[in-house]
Amino acid sequence: MAATQVVLTNVDRGIWQESLRLDASSGIKLAGSPDWSLQKTTLRGGLSDSVEVVTVDNGALSMSVFPTRGMGLWRGQYRGIPIEWKSPVARPVHPKFVNQLERGGLGWLNGFNELMCRCGLSFNGPPGNDNGAELTLHGRIANLPAHYVAIEANDAGVGTLGVTGTVDETTMFGPALRLSSTVSTEAGSNSITISDRVTNLGAQPTELELLYHTNIGRPFLAADSRLVAAIAEVAPRDPHSATGATKIARYPGPITGVREEAFFFELLGDKSQQTSVMLVNAAGDLGISLTYSLRELPCFTLWKNPQADADGYVTGLEPGTNFPNFRGFERAQGRVISLAPGATYSAAFTMTIHDSAAAVKDAEARIKSLQTREPIQHPQPIAKYSQV
Repeated sequence: MAATQVVLTNVDRGIWQESLRLDASSGIKLAGSPDWSLQKTTLRGGLSDSVEVVTVDNGALSMSVFPTRGMGLWRGQYRGIPIEWKSPVARPVHPKFVNQLERGGLGWLNGFNELMCRCGLSFNGPPGNDNGAELTLHGRIANLPAHYVAIEANDAGVGTLGVTGTVDETTMFGPALRLSSTVSTEAGSNSITISDRVTNLGAQPTELELLYHTNIGRPFLAADSRLVAAIAEVAPRDPHSATGATKIARYPGPITGVREEAFFFELLGDKSQQTSVMLVNAAGDLGISLTYSLRELPCFTLWKNPQADADGYVTGLEPGTNFPNFRGFERAQGRVISLAPGATYSAAFTMTIHDSAAAVKDAEARIKSLQTREPIQHPQPIAKYSQV
Protein backbone atom coordinates (compact mmCIF):
# COMPACT_ATOMS: atom_id res chain seq x y z
CA MET A 1 0.00 0.00 0.00
CA ALA A 2 1.33 3.42 -0.96
CA ALA A 3 0.31 7.03 -1.45
CA THR A 4 1.59 9.09 -4.35
CA GLN A 5 1.52 12.86 -3.87
CA VAL A 6 2.35 15.55 -6.42
CA VAL A 7 2.68 19.21 -5.45
CA LEU A 8 1.09 21.46 -8.06
CA THR A 9 1.62 24.80 -6.32
CA ASN A 10 3.91 25.87 -3.50
CA VAL A 11 4.46 29.60 -3.68
CA ASP A 12 7.05 29.53 -0.87
CA ARG A 13 9.21 27.08 -2.81
CA GLY A 14 8.61 28.49 -6.27
CA ILE A 15 6.65 25.45 -7.50
CA TRP A 16 3.83 25.88 -10.02
CA GLN A 17 2.68 23.43 -12.67
CA GLU A 18 0.40 24.71 -15.42
CA SER A 19 -0.88 21.26 -16.33
CA LEU A 20 -0.44 17.69 -15.14
CA ARG A 21 -2.25 14.36 -15.30
CA LEU A 22 -1.95 11.38 -12.98
CA ASP A 23 -3.82 8.15 -13.81
CA ALA A 24 -3.45 4.36 -13.97
CA SER A 25 -0.82 4.69 -16.69
CA SER A 26 1.43 6.14 -13.95
CA GLY A 27 1.64 2.62 -12.50
CA ILE A 28 -0.83 3.24 -9.65
CA LYS A 29 -3.60 0.63 -9.46
CA LEU A 30 -6.79 1.40 -7.54
CA ALA A 31 -9.07 -1.57 -6.83
CA GLY A 32 -12.24 0.52 -7.04
CA SER A 33 -11.76 1.56 -10.65
CA PRO A 34 -9.15 1.37 -13.42
CA ASP A 35 -10.45 4.60 -14.99
CA TRP A 36 -9.49 7.14 -12.33
CA SER A 37 -7.51 10.31 -12.92
CA LEU A 38 -6.29 13.51 -11.29
CA GLN A 39 -5.78 16.36 -13.74
CA LYS A 40 -4.61 19.97 -13.43
CA THR A 41 -5.35 22.51 -16.17
CA THR A 42 -5.02 26.27 -16.38
CA LEU A 43 -7.66 28.19 -18.31
CA ARG A 44 -6.66 30.87 -20.79
CA GLY A 45 -8.54 33.85 -22.22
CA GLY A 46 -11.39 36.10 -21.19
CA LEU A 47 -12.46 36.43 -17.58
CA SER A 48 -11.25 32.84 -17.00
CA ASP A 49 -7.64 33.68 -17.76
CA SER A 50 -5.28 32.00 -15.23
CA VAL A 51 -8.04 30.13 -13.39
CA GLU A 52 -6.61 26.79 -12.22
CA VAL A 53 -8.83 23.70 -12.31
CA VAL A 54 -8.06 20.37 -10.65
CA THR A 55 -10.43 17.59 -11.72
CA VAL A 56 -10.76 14.54 -9.48
CA ASP A 57 -12.25 11.57 -11.39
CA ASN A 58 -12.81 8.32 -9.48
CA GLY A 59 -14.01 6.42 -12.56
CA ALA A 60 -17.70 7.04 -11.86
CA LEU A 61 -17.83 10.48 -10.24
CA SER A 62 -15.74 13.47 -11.30
CA MET A 63 -15.51 16.89 -9.66
CA SER A 64 -13.64 20.01 -10.72
CA VAL A 65 -12.05 22.07 -7.94
CA PHE A 66 -11.01 25.74 -8.15
CA PRO A 67 -7.77 26.38 -6.23
CA THR A 68 -7.90 29.90 -7.71
CA ARG A 69 -11.30 30.54 -6.14
CA GLY A 70 -10.87 29.45 -2.54
CA MET A 71 -10.96 25.68 -3.24
CA GLY A 72 -14.59 25.84 -4.32
CA LEU A 73 -16.24 23.13 -6.44
CA TRP A 74 -17.01 24.24 -9.99
CA ARG A 75 -19.07 21.36 -11.38
CA GLY A 76 -19.10 17.58 -11.63
CA GLN A 77 -20.78 14.57 -13.20
CA TYR A 78 -21.74 11.07 -12.10
CA ARG A 79 -22.13 8.40 -14.76
CA GLY A 80 -23.08 11.08 -17.26
CA ILE A 81 -25.43 12.97 -14.89
CA PRO A 82 -24.35 16.63 -14.64
CA ILE A 83 -23.88 18.06 -11.14
CA GLU A 84 -24.04 21.82 -11.63
CA TRP A 85 -26.27 24.79 -12.29
CA LYS A 86 -26.39 27.30 -15.13
CA SER A 87 -25.49 30.74 -13.84
CA PRO A 88 -25.76 33.87 -16.00
CA VAL A 89 -22.02 34.02 -15.19
CA ALA A 90 -21.33 31.35 -17.78
CA ARG A 91 -17.59 30.75 -17.27
CA PRO A 92 -15.15 30.68 -14.36
CA VAL A 93 -14.06 34.17 -13.33
CA HIS A 94 -10.59 34.91 -12.02
CA PRO A 95 -10.71 36.88 -8.73
CA LYS A 96 -8.72 39.71 -10.34
CA PHE A 97 -11.87 40.50 -12.34
CA VAL A 98 -14.17 40.52 -9.27
CA ASN A 99 -14.50 43.85 -7.45
CA GLN A 100 -16.49 42.92 -4.36
CA LEU A 101 -17.24 46.59 -3.61
CA GLU A 102 -19.26 47.00 -6.82
CA ARG A 103 -23.07 47.32 -6.69
CA GLY A 104 -23.00 48.49 -3.08
CA GLY A 105 -20.93 45.55 -1.90
CA LEU A 106 -22.63 42.90 -4.08
CA GLY A 107 -19.73 42.48 -6.51
CA TRP A 108 -19.20 38.90 -5.24
CA LEU A 109 -22.06 37.95 -7.57
CA ASN A 110 -19.93 38.81 -10.62
CA GLY A 111 -18.02 35.54 -10.15
CA PHE A 112 -20.82 33.38 -8.74
CA ASN A 113 -21.35 30.17 -10.73
CA GLU A 114 -19.91 27.32 -8.65
CA LEU A 115 -21.56 24.13 -7.47
CA MET A 116 -20.12 24.94 -4.04
CA CYS A 117 -18.46 28.11 -2.86
CA ARG A 118 -17.66 28.99 0.74
CA CYS A 119 -19.04 32.13 2.34
CA GLY A 120 -16.70 33.57 4.99
CA LEU A 121 -14.26 33.25 6.59
CA SER A 122 -14.40 36.29 8.83
CA PHE A 123 -17.90 37.26 7.68
CA ASN A 124 -20.73 36.28 5.37
CA GLY A 125 -24.25 37.51 4.67
CA PRO A 126 -25.23 40.91 3.22
CA PRO A 127 -22.95 43.94 2.94
CA GLY A 128 -22.92 46.80 5.43
CA ASN A 129 -20.94 48.59 8.10
CA ASP A 130 -20.22 46.49 11.19
CA ASN A 131 -18.69 48.67 13.90
CA GLY A 132 -16.61 50.56 11.36
CA ALA A 133 -15.73 47.54 9.19
CA GLU A 134 -17.19 47.63 5.67
CA LEU A 135 -18.43 44.12 4.89
CA THR A 136 -19.15 42.91 1.37
CA LEU A 137 -21.52 40.13 0.35
CA HIS A 138 -20.46 36.69 1.60
CA GLY A 139 -16.87 37.48 2.48
CA ARG A 140 -13.50 37.06 0.80
CA ILE A 141 -12.58 33.37 0.79
CA ALA A 142 -14.26 32.44 -2.53
CA ASN A 143 -12.12 35.04 -4.32
CA LEU A 144 -8.73 34.13 -2.84
CA PRO A 145 -6.27 31.76 -4.59
CA ALA A 146 -4.57 28.87 -2.81
CA HIS A 147 -0.83 29.26 -2.23
CA TYR A 148 -0.35 25.50 -1.80
CA VAL A 149 -2.03 22.75 -3.83
CA ALA A 150 -1.26 19.02 -4.01
CA ILE A 151 -2.95 15.93 -5.44
CA GLU A 152 -2.74 12.44 -4.02
CA ALA A 153 -3.65 8.89 -5.05
CA ASN A 154 -3.64 6.20 -2.34
CA ASP A 155 -4.06 2.52 -3.23
CA ALA A 156 -5.18 1.40 0.26
CA GLY A 157 -8.51 -0.44 0.19
CA VAL A 158 -10.48 0.43 -2.94
CA GLY A 159 -8.25 3.46 -3.44
CA THR A 160 -8.64 7.12 -2.54
CA LEU A 161 -8.10 10.27 -4.60
CA GLY A 162 -7.81 13.79 -3.30
CA VAL A 163 -6.72 17.38 -3.78
CA THR A 164 -5.54 19.55 -0.88
CA GLY A 165 -5.24 23.33 -0.89
CA THR A 166 -4.26 26.05 1.56
CA VAL A 167 -5.74 29.55 1.31
CA ASP A 168 -4.88 32.48 3.57
CA GLU A 169 -7.48 35.15 4.33
CA THR A 170 -5.25 37.67 6.07
CA THR A 171 -4.80 41.41 6.34
CA MET A 172 -2.69 43.85 8.31
CA PHE A 173 -4.52 45.08 11.42
CA GLY A 174 -7.28 42.54 10.90
CA PRO A 175 -8.17 38.84 10.79
CA ALA A 176 -5.52 36.26 9.91
CA LEU A 177 -7.29 33.03 9.00
CA ARG A 178 -6.00 30.00 7.10
CA LEU A 179 -8.23 27.51 5.28
CA SER A 180 -6.75 24.04 4.77
CA SER A 181 -9.13 22.03 2.60
CA THR A 182 -9.13 18.50 1.21
CA VAL A 183 -11.55 17.21 -1.42
CA SER A 184 -11.46 13.41 -1.46
CA THR A 185 -13.30 10.42 -2.93
CA GLU A 186 -12.98 6.65 -3.09
CA ALA A 187 -12.38 5.05 -6.49
CA GLY A 188 -15.66 4.09 -8.15
CA SER A 189 -17.88 5.65 -5.46
CA ASN A 190 -20.90 7.96 -5.72
CA SER A 191 -19.69 10.36 -2.98
CA ILE A 192 -17.15 13.10 -2.47
CA THR A 193 -16.10 14.65 0.85
CA ILE A 194 -14.95 18.19 1.62
CA SER A 195 -12.91 18.42 4.84
CA ASP A 196 -11.86 21.86 6.08
CA ARG A 197 -9.77 23.26 8.89
CA VAL A 198 -9.74 27.01 9.61
CA THR A 199 -6.89 28.22 11.83
CA ASN A 200 -6.43 31.60 13.51
CA LEU A 201 -2.85 32.58 12.63
CA GLY A 202 -3.02 35.75 14.72
CA ALA A 203 -2.16 36.50 18.34
CA GLN A 204 -5.66 37.70 19.23
CA PRO A 205 -9.09 36.04 19.13
CA THR A 206 -10.86 36.54 15.81
CA GLU A 207 -14.38 35.99 14.51
CA LEU A 208 -15.27 33.15 12.17
CA GLU A 209 -18.32 32.56 9.99
CA LEU A 210 -18.45 29.69 7.49
CA LEU A 211 -21.25 28.64 5.16
CA TYR A 212 -21.14 26.13 2.28
CA HIS A 213 -23.21 27.69 -0.52
CA THR A 214 -24.02 24.45 -2.40
CA ASN A 215 -25.97 25.23 -5.57
CA ILE A 216 -27.90 22.63 -7.56
CA GLY A 217 -29.75 22.92 -10.85
CA ARG A 218 -31.08 20.53 -13.48
CA PRO A 219 -31.60 17.57 -13.66
CA PHE A 220 -32.04 17.35 -9.88
CA LEU A 221 -34.08 20.58 -9.79
CA ALA A 222 -37.28 20.89 -11.80
CA ALA A 223 -41.00 21.37 -11.24
CA ASP A 224 -42.13 19.21 -8.28
CA SER A 225 -38.62 18.44 -7.04
CA ARG A 226 -38.58 18.33 -3.26
CA LEU A 227 -36.37 18.74 -0.23
CA VAL A 228 -36.04 15.90 2.28
CA ALA A 229 -34.78 16.87 5.75
CA ALA A 230 -35.36 16.08 9.43
CA ILE A 231 -36.60 19.42 10.71
CA ALA A 232 -36.55 20.64 14.29
CA GLU A 233 -37.60 24.20 13.46
CA VAL A 234 -37.85 26.36 10.33
CA ALA A 235 -38.83 29.94 9.51
CA PRO A 236 -38.78 32.13 6.41
CA ARG A 237 -35.92 34.64 6.18
CA ASP A 238 -38.11 37.65 5.34
CA PRO A 239 -41.73 38.65 4.59
CA HIS A 240 -41.38 37.81 0.89
CA SER A 241 -40.11 34.32 1.67
CA ALA A 242 -43.08 33.91 4.03
CA THR A 243 -45.36 33.79 0.99
CA GLY A 244 -43.82 30.38 0.26
CA ALA A 245 -43.84 29.11 3.84
CA THR A 246 -46.58 26.54 3.18
CA LYS A 247 -44.59 24.88 0.37
CA ILE A 248 -41.02 25.05 1.64
CA ALA A 249 -40.17 21.50 0.61
CA ARG A 250 -41.59 21.75 -2.93
CA TYR A 251 -40.19 23.50 -5.98
CA PRO A 252 -41.91 25.14 -8.93
CA GLY A 253 -40.55 25.14 -12.44
CA PRO A 254 -38.81 28.27 -13.72
CA ILE A 255 -40.81 31.50 -13.46
CA THR A 256 -39.63 34.63 -15.25
CA GLY A 257 -39.03 37.56 -12.91
CA VAL A 258 -39.78 35.79 -9.62
CA ARG A 259 -37.82 36.83 -6.51
CA GLU A 260 -35.60 34.50 -4.52
CA GLU A 261 -36.75 32.99 -1.21
CA ALA A 262 -34.76 31.70 1.75
CA PHE A 263 -35.60 29.65 4.83
CA PHE A 264 -33.61 29.10 8.02
CA PHE A 265 -33.60 25.65 9.64
CA GLU A 266 -32.48 23.84 12.72
CA LEU A 267 -32.24 20.16 11.80
CA LEU A 268 -32.38 16.93 13.77
CA GLY A 269 -29.53 14.42 13.80
CA ASP A 270 -28.74 10.93 15.03
CA LYS A 271 -27.07 10.08 18.35
CA SER A 272 -23.73 11.39 17.06
CA GLN A 273 -25.45 14.51 15.65
CA GLN A 274 -24.99 13.51 12.02
CA THR A 275 -27.71 14.69 9.67
CA SER A 276 -28.48 14.65 5.95
CA VAL A 277 -30.53 16.75 3.55
CA MET A 278 -31.49 15.66 0.05
CA LEU A 279 -32.92 17.20 -3.12
CA VAL A 280 -35.04 14.68 -5.05
CA ASN A 281 -36.43 15.04 -8.57
CA ALA A 282 -40.15 14.74 -9.29
CA ALA A 283 -39.89 11.12 -10.46
CA GLY A 284 -38.13 10.08 -7.27
CA ASP A 285 -35.35 8.32 -9.16
CA LEU A 286 -32.57 10.92 -8.83
CA GLY A 287 -31.30 12.69 -5.73
CA ILE A 288 -28.33 14.53 -4.30
CA SER A 289 -27.63 14.62 -0.57
CA LEU A 290 -25.32 16.38 1.87
CA THR A 291 -24.32 14.62 5.10
CA TYR A 292 -22.55 16.45 7.92
CA SER A 293 -22.27 17.05 11.67
CA LEU A 294 -24.63 19.44 13.43
CA ARG A 295 -21.89 20.00 16.00
CA GLU A 296 -19.76 21.56 13.28
CA LEU A 297 -22.50 23.11 11.12
CA PRO A 298 -25.57 23.74 13.30
CA CYS A 299 -27.40 26.08 10.88
CA PHE A 300 -29.00 25.17 7.56
CA THR A 301 -30.24 27.64 4.95
CA LEU A 302 -32.43 26.70 2.00
CA TRP A 303 -32.17 29.14 -0.91
CA LYS A 304 -34.79 28.88 -3.64
CA ASN A 305 -34.24 30.84 -6.85
CA PRO A 306 -36.85 29.57 -9.33
CA GLN A 307 -36.14 32.17 -11.99
CA ALA A 308 -36.06 31.45 -15.72
CA ASP A 309 -33.28 29.11 -16.80
CA ALA A 310 -31.46 32.00 -18.49
CA ASP A 311 -31.51 33.93 -15.20
CA GLY A 312 -30.12 31.13 -13.02
CA TYR A 313 -32.71 28.50 -12.04
CA VAL A 314 -31.13 27.02 -8.90
CA THR A 315 -31.54 26.03 -5.29
CA GLY A 316 -28.97 26.28 -2.52
CA LEU A 317 -28.52 23.66 0.21
CA GLU A 318 -26.33 25.57 2.66
CA PRO A 319 -24.97 24.10 5.91
CA GLY A 320 -23.18 26.66 8.03
CA THR A 321 -21.90 27.76 11.41
CA ASN A 322 -24.39 30.62 11.19
CA PHE A 323 -27.27 31.91 9.10
CA PRO A 324 -26.29 34.33 6.29
CA ASN A 325 -27.60 37.42 8.05
CA PHE A 326 -25.57 40.56 8.69
CA ARG A 327 -22.67 39.70 10.98
CA GLY A 328 -23.74 42.13 13.71
CA PHE A 329 -27.11 40.39 14.02
CA GLU A 330 -25.54 36.92 14.05
CA ARG A 331 -23.09 38.06 16.71
CA ALA A 332 -25.98 39.26 18.89
CA GLN A 333 -27.59 35.81 18.53
CA GLY A 334 -24.38 34.06 19.62
CA ARG A 335 -23.80 32.40 16.24
CA VAL A 336 -20.44 34.02 15.41
CA ILE A 337 -17.51 31.84 16.49
CA SER A 338 -14.65 33.43 18.43
CA LEU A 339 -11.51 31.56 17.42
CA ALA A 340 -8.66 31.75 19.95
CA PRO A 341 -5.08 32.47 18.83
CA GLY A 342 -3.65 29.36 17.18
CA ALA A 343 -6.98 27.51 17.44
CA THR A 344 -8.51 25.52 14.58
CA TYR A 345 -12.17 24.97 13.67
CA SER A 346 -12.97 21.87 11.62
CA ALA A 347 -15.97 21.18 9.40
CA ALA A 348 -16.78 18.63 6.72
CA PHE A 349 -19.60 17.35 4.55
CA THR A 350 -20.12 14.53 2.08
CA MET A 351 -22.03 14.96 -1.18
CA THR A 352 -23.66 11.78 -2.52
CA ILE A 353 -25.47 11.09 -5.79
CA HIS A 354 -28.45 8.68 -5.70
CA ASP A 355 -29.21 7.59 -9.27
CA SER A 356 -32.07 5.10 -8.92
CA ALA A 357 -35.48 4.94 -7.28
CA ALA A 358 -34.19 2.34 -4.83
CA ALA A 359 -31.18 4.45 -3.84
CA VAL A 360 -33.37 7.52 -3.34
CA LYS A 361 -35.87 5.52 -1.29
CA ASP A 362 -33.13 4.19 1.00
CA ALA A 363 -31.61 7.65 1.52
CA GLU A 364 -35.02 9.18 2.21
CA ALA A 365 -35.82 6.47 4.76
CA ARG A 366 -32.57 7.19 6.62
CA ILE A 367 -33.34 10.90 6.75
CA LYS A 368 -36.94 10.36 7.85
CA SER A 369 -35.74 8.10 10.66
CA LEU A 370 -34.16 11.21 12.19
CA GLN A 371 -37.55 12.94 12.42
CA THR A 372 -38.20 11.91 16.03
CA ARG A 373 -40.57 14.77 16.82
CA GLU A 374 -42.97 17.09 15.07
CA PRO A 375 -41.23 19.98 13.34
CA ILE A 376 -41.95 23.55 14.39
CA GLN A 377 -42.84 25.51 11.25
CA HIS A 378 -43.21 29.27 11.51
CA PRO A 379 -45.33 31.05 8.87
CA GLN A 380 -43.45 34.35 9.37
CA PRO A 381 -39.86 35.37 10.14
CA ILE A 382 -38.93 35.05 13.81
CA ALA A 383 -36.61 37.20 15.90
CA LYS A 384 -33.99 34.56 16.71
CA TYR A 385 -33.40 33.77 13.03
CA SER A 386 -34.02 37.07 11.22
CA GLN A 387 -33.73 40.77 11.93
CA VAL A 388 -37.49 41.42 11.93
